[in-house]
Amino acid sequence: MVVHPPSPTGGRRVRVDGETLGLAHSLVDVAEFLRRAGLEIDPAEVTGSPWIDWRGAGPEHWGP
Repeated sequence: MVVHPPSPTGGRRVRVDGETLGLAHSLVDVAEFLRRAGLEIDPAEVTGSPWIDWRGAGPEHWGP
């Protein structure tokens, strides 16, 4: 999973295997996208997940 840098309007685009899953505005959203991709994960564990490539900013940045 790739979480792209925050957009100018807030939120971060999320992609898996080249497919855009949507725009995340929080760690809860990222956990939901992972769940839809077949991985159950607690939102509290998202920041340390080896399956996520945080681009441009870490998991604490969501706004512009």
